[in-house]
Formats: sequence, C-alpha cells, structure tokens
Amino acid sequence: MGLWKASLFLLLLSGLASVLAQNSNTCETKNGTNCDECLKNVSCLWCIPTKSCVTYPVKTILPPHSLCPLSDARWGLCTVNFQILIITLSVAGGILIIAFFICLFCCCKCENAGSARFENKMQRQADKRRVKQEERKAEMRKRHDEIRQKYGLSRASPYARFENPS
Repeated sequence: MGLWKASLFLLLLSGLASVLAQNSNTCETKNGTNCDECLKNVSCLWCIPTKSCVTYPVKTILPPHSLCPLSDARWGLCTVNFQILIITLSVAGGILIIAFFICLFCCCKCENAGSARFENKMQRQADKRRVKQEERKAEMRKRHDEIRQKYGLSRASPYARFENPS
C-alpha cells in the first residue's frame, strides 16, 4: 500500500513538472506575436519595449527590472499597466484597511455609548424605586405613629408600656 502511494505521488509530481515546463515553453513560443496572443495564457507576461512574451517569474512576486520595467510590463490585460495595477491595488487595500478600522472604532464607540445610556437608564430606574420605597416607609411610619397615639403608646421607648403599671 505504501509503494502505491509513493508511485502515485511521483507520477503527480512528474505530471506537474511537465505542465510547468510546457507553460514556460508556450510563453516563449509567442515571442514576435502581439500582446493579446501572449496574454491568452495566464502564466505569460508581455514586455512592450522588447515585444517579448516571457513566463511570469512566480518566485519573485514582481517581475525584476532586468526582465521588463514595471511600467512596460503587461499581465492579464494588454491595456492595464502593471505599475498602475500595483498602485491601484495598494491604494484600494489601504482604503479597505482604513475603512475596517473606522467601522471597528465606530462600532466600539457606539457600543460603549449604548452601554453608558443603558447604565444611566438603570440608575434612574433604581433612583425612582428608592424614592418610592422611602415614601412608602415614611407613610408606614406615619400610620404607625397615628396608631401609637390612638392607643397611647409612646414611640420614645419600646419598653415604656412595661414600666408603667396601670
């Protein structure tokens, strides 16, 4: 079973290498043609001053200046300057990152403001409950005092009735 997997891996690896070799050869065979013919293959890069079609250097992210200057390199579309494409994508990426951080800041600020509003509302409700409770306590004290007066009980000392033997 292990030998079968190893042979399959080698077969896939050799097939991949041959495909890459064919792609590199197909780009160089388009030399002397025009930009549209060259860029039909995605792995090809067209250089305007030399009118050459070369395989895009995948190992380096940007094509080196010795291969073709960025302002003269075309990849994907003949009308799009590679240098302008890079600048445009960088600016768009920067705008997206800034927009993300602005949204993040606004969401956090709004959430904090919302929680502060919620806390203020809860505090007002607690204050209202406390005031109502104090009013009820005062009302109960008043009623108890009236009852004490009615029956002649003094509020000064709870033991006053035990001291007066009447």
